[in-house]
Order: sequence, then structure tokens, then C-alpha cells
Amino acid sequence: MIHFMKFKTQYFLFSGIFLLIGIFSLIAWGLKPSIDFTGGALLEVSFDASQEDIDVADISQTVSEIENIDANSVQFIKDNKNYIIRTNSIGELQKNEILTALESKYSKPEEIKFETVGPTLGKELLVKTAIAIAIAAILILFYVAYQFKDKWYGLAAILAMFHDSIILVGAFALLGKLFNVEVDTLFVTALLTTLSFSVHDTIVVFDRIRELLRLRPGAKLEDVINEAVTETLSRSLNNSMTIIFMLTTLALLGGSTIKWFVVALLIGTISGTYSSTFTAAPLLLVLDKWKSRKTKS
Repeated sequence: MIHFMKFKTQYFLFSGIFLLIGIFSLIAWGLKPSIDFTGGALLEVSFDASQEDIDVADISQTVSEIENIDANSVQFIKDNKNYIIRTNSIGELQKNEILTALESKYSKPEEIKFETVGPTLGKELLVKTAIAIAIAAILILFYVAYQFKDKWYGLAAILAMFHDSIILVGAFALLGKLFNVEVDTLFVTALLTTLSFSVHDTIVVFDRIRELLRLRPGAKLEDVINEAVTETLSRSLNNSMTIIFMLTTLALLGGSTIKWFVVALLIGTISGTYSSTFTAAPLLLVLDKWKSRKTKS
């Protein structure tokens, strides 16, 4: 048995560093919402292969010169040398005006993708996302508390889950600042998946703690947690590493459309693996000691 809980202060300090970075990134720069949330139009075009790379500023200026069209951003995709143009909400006729304007200045552009989302739908999606996360957190809290017949298990699990959520969201706020990464509906999917993965791994550790407490009614909780973590750590690492290897491969070799979705899953998997053992279990011990002191007083 390894005495993992002897270093619980160091675990909390390590988590605190990443939480502070994440919270600072969110406050300082915030997330960059994609068209899914803000509403507007997205047009992806490619030019003739012989055409040299075109300055995104030139494309932005060309598009903005068209009446009633604002080029919010223009992004060059290095993978396939395409350009993504984001504008205010426009229709098919205005899209054709953009293609015509680009054709008059450069080689004939090929339309790869055109999407439009109204601002009302974007706002509705944002509200539903927040509600979904809140409902998921509440249900997980009550479910874990009910299954383990102890509210402190549920509280420790939900705190570990929020630990992973803040790290993931904060990481994307930082990536948005450094690499102009936007959050979209795929990011929401990755966030909810991270919540479930975090709780799944935590329950494995908690279940072993419960079993050992049944076998040794008078044992100290710290010793039981140390033994439970020792027994489950290898399984948790082996399980997570297979996922991490697969996600890393996808992040490096996959297409640009799923790249940041995979990166979000990768960050969530690493954070969830760490928190289930080195955040949730120490939190359970700290909460139990706090409960004991409160009972004595």
C-alpha cells in the first residue's frame, strides 16, 4: 500500500496552479464563440492551386467593401490551403456577391462550405448548453450521493467534476488567445463527455473505498483511501492511456474539422484521470475530517 494521501496538499497545489491559469484566462480573454453561438454566416473557399497564398487582410477588405456585409474574421487553413470567411448573417444572394468580388480580384474561388445561423438560434443554443451542464451536474450529485448513501461522496465527485470543467474551459480560453480557437457545439459535446468520464473514474475509486470500509468497519478512512487508490490506480491509468494514445493520434493526423474537438477530449481525459485519484479522493478525506470536527463541536 502506498500512502498517497500523505501528499494531498501537493495534489491540491498542483490542481490550484492549473485552475488559476484557467480562471485567469477566462477572465482576461474569455472564450471565442463560433458561429453556432453568435449567429452569422461561414463561407469556406479555395482558390486555384497555382494561386499563391493570399493575404487574409486583403480578403477581409474585399468582402467588407460589399454593401451590408461585414467580414468578422478571415482564417487561412494551412492543412488544405482554404480560407474561412465569417460574416454577419447573409443569404444566398450576398454569398454570391462575395464569390463574385473575390473572383474579380483573384482566381475563381471554389465554394467548399456555406453555413448560416440566425442570432436567435445561436442565443437559444447557448442557453440550452448552460442548462444541460447544470442539469447534468445536479443529477450526478444526487446520483452519487444516493448510491453511496453519503452526501459527502456526491460533493467530492461534483467538486472534482467542476475541477475538470474549469481546466478544460480555461484551456480553450488560452488556446483562443494564442491560436484563435473557437468553441462550438463539438466543444460542448467534449465538455459533457469530460463530465461523465470524470465521474466514471471517480466512482471506481469511491466504490473500492466503500467495499474496504465494509470489510474493515473500524479502519481509518485515510488508510482505506490509500489502499483503494493503490488498488485502482493501475487500472485507471491503463484504461486512460489507451484513450489518450488514440486521441493523440487523431489530434496529430486527423482533419482540421475535428482537431480541436479531439484536443478538448484529450485535455478532459488527462484532467479526469488525475482528478479521480488525486482530487476526488483527497477531497473526500478533507470533507470527512471537516465533518468529524463539526460533529465534535
